[in-house]
Amino acid sequence: MNGVILVVLTGIAALVYQPTSDRVVLLPAPDGSVGKVIVRAAGEEKEIAQAYGTAAVKPGGSVQSGSETEAEVATHYADVLKAQPRRPASYLLYFQNDSDQLTAASEATLSALKQDVASRPVPEILVIGHTDLVGSSEYNDTLSLQRAQVIAGMLQQLGVQPRSLEVTGRGMRDPLVPTASGVEEPRNRRVEVSVR
Repeated sequence: MNGVILVVLTGIAALVYQPTSDRVVLLPAPDGSVGKVIVRAAGEEKEIAQAYGTAAVKPGGSVQSGSETEAEVATHYADVLKAQPRRPASYLLYFQNDSDQLTAASEATLSALKQDVASRPVPEILVIGHTDLVGSSEYNDTLSLQRAQVIAGMLQQLGVQPRSLEVTGRGMRDPLVPTASGVEEPRNRRVEVSVR
């Protein structure tokens, strides 16, 4: 197989082994950070650790390293870049005390979430409800699941299929802000939504 592999890594090393003539281009992460890739073939090894660094495995097995500019990569690999899946996104929605009603401030986040979900052809969505540490564990398990189900219901109204949704309640077991039992903390009254 001949071709190109575009790699985005952040702070981790990766090993890419291609026995035939292939090319690796290291892309930066959205925040600009760059990981590294080690390309090995026929006992030869090259490390790429800069944005748009390249390594090509030649037919005889040698590895030739180099680099391209961002514009060159965008031009040469436009089709490959377009074929990349969209990046996952996360949202935090906060709720009024002892309620499954969103806070006014979270309405804007909900709107952004709905737009994101509507723009993805086949979204996979994880919805996790949480509570603060006021009340019993049983009560908070129920309330956290109720909050998650409210958000899931809103997403289903957009046309999201139930099989694309995973909905769960974590109660008071995973507070965003650790507090003592019985302490109200608005940031713990939340639903976390991950969309990919």
